[in-house]
Amino acid sequence: MHHPDLSATRNDMDGSQLRLGIVQARFNLDITNALALACRNELLALKVPAEQVQLVQVPGALEVPVALQALAQSQQFDALIALGCIIRGETYHFELVANESGSAITQLALDHGLPIANAILTTENQAQAVARQSDKGRDAARVAVEMALLMQSLS
Repeated sequence: MHHPDLSATRNDMDGSQLRLGIVQARFNLDITNALALACRNELLALKVPAEQVQLVQVPGALEVPVALQALAQSQQFDALIALGCIIRGETYHFELVANESGSAITQLALDHGLPIANAILTTENQAQAVARQSDKGRDAARVAVEMALLMQSLS
């Protein structure tokens, strides 16, 4: 899904003062590495210094929320980003994993009042995941920066 409204605001967004945390699941590592690369490149384009971005890796999507929670509790971050890939054909109880990780991430964001961009891909197959990996990584970076700046303006 492409968000032209997000790309239009890119030039207006200055992430130079933001601290961001990324949690990357290693399951389907080629895809999550591509997500992470696209995300980090977009953060740089949004002026977020590389040294203000902390990357944490976990085994799979179900482990992402507990790592996000630890980062949120540290109170060192303006926004967090979840990166992962759940492919139906490769994951036992696909719906359970997708639903559990998604609802846990949403709940964490609300509990901590902290924006969390959820870029955990849920696809039918590897080809769909590969087709989405770069766009979703970029989108996650934009969402995190835009929401972090919004939250600062509202507080």
